[in-house]
Amino acid sequence: MSETFEFTVPVLVVGGGACGCIAALAAAKAGAEVLLIEQDERPMGSTGMSQGLICAAGTKAQAAQGIEDSAHTYFDDIMAKTKGQTDPVLARAIADHAGPTVDWMVEELDMPWELDTGFRPAYGNSTYRVHGWRGHGGQDMVDLLHRRLDDNGVDVMTEAKLVEVHADEDGRITGVTIARPDGSHEAVGCDTLILACGGFAANHAMVAANMPEMAEARNNGHEGSQGTGIAVGGKVGAALGDMASYQGYAMLTEPQGMPVPPGVPIAGGILVNIEGKRFTNETDDIAGMVHPVLQQPGDYVWVIYDDRIEKDVDYIPEIIELNKLNAPRFADSEEELAQVLGLPVDNLVATLAEARAAQGSGTADSFGRVWDGDLPPAPRFRALKVVGAIFHTQGGLQIDGNAQVLRPDGTKLPNLFAGGGAARSVSGPAHWGYLPAMGLATAVTFGRLAGEAAAKLALSREPA
Repeated sequence: MSETFEFTVPVLVVGGGACGCIAALAAAKAGAEVLLIEQDERPMGSTGMSQGLICAAGTKAQAAQGIEDSAHTYFDDIMAKTKGQTDPVLARAIADHAGPTVDWMVEELDMPWELDTGFRPAYGNSTYRVHGWRGHGGQDMVDLLHRRLDDNGVDVMTEAKLVEVHADEDGRITGVTIARPDGSHEAVGCDTLILACGGFAANHAMVAANMPEMAEARNNGHEGSQGTGIAVGGKVGAALGDMASYQGYAMLTEPQGMPVPPGVPIAGGILVNIEGKRFTNETDDIAGMVHPVLQQPGDYVWVIYDDRIEKDVDYIPEIIELNKLNAPRFADSEEELAQVLGLPVDNLVATLAEARAAQGSGTADSFGRVWDGDLPPAPRFRALKVVGAIFHTQGGLQIDGNAQVLRPDGTKLPNLFAGGGAARSVSGPAHWGYLPAMGLATAVTFGRLAGEAAAKLALSREPA
């Protein structure tokens, strides 16, 4: 489609979350002029609602802690968690480049990410490889990234919503149309385009069509995750992959709307329903645990933990905030806990006794949980009321190992790149393939790869 553009930029990035910011910074550091557009007045997106954690292997932060890890081990963990059903090219790209990307963020962007040794190996990660900014969450990450954009002279246009992509007959992107808050439209040309504008967890129709089992689940993702990048990419001939993949989460506090950190069940916390009974292995599947929660009577369950477990996670922003809000319920005995939570006393006492017996015997309990050295909750008890939710989708535009968007026949669209929620991830075809902190791992890794590749392409097109 032909269009008259008000101006043209070498690299245009759509989306101001982690993926878009990293893409823009990588392109700028590669020597390209970049414009980033963001639909909200204050950038937030799915990154802003996350814990700001990145799963990466072979980092300098791991080495400093004496943690032996490698891209090969990471790749094997991804393939094992996804039962071999993820795209091996993308899995290889994440395994090889997530670690160097985290190191690059620390060294080139002066971002204070370090190995989170409080996030123990679990849910598919075979060693300590979750990195974060201690005491800070996802919105802090977004804010810091935008300061780095300013530091590096990257132009950012907020309140600019992508509504259309223009391409020639060969599928080469020539520019985009954006909508402004006053209803006006602007046409911006580009030599390369990077779509980093989120997934589709907030688009009820798309969720119902691709993952009907989550159609009625609460969405705890950003309301702007409407699948815009996926839709416009499809219109120019892009292939899609793993559209039924997502991160569900079983522990969204009610009514505070904050996630209970995975470290709570990892260290010994349990989930019980309104009958005072456990119903799942809390350490088996961080994303898939949402389904047994959604199936429980009463539409909510309780996370039960104790003061000992609290000490393992008390540095995490969500726990700090929940404590400030007086969200946890407390009890000094099993009987008091049942009374405080409104649960049948006999059932709750039996539930805790069964967990203690399994831990003491060193055998798996009736749900397959092996307790090892972790102890079930004991007085003083703490409890949080939680519901199941969908956090973000993991399917999208099919990309190659450099984050360039592909057609259904495997050929590349000439100058279109994607990452983050807009692109296919490495979680396989459903919820069960999600590794902790993989959402931001794919965002920053494919963001950096996309930015560098787009800059290289844009610079090669400039006249000598």
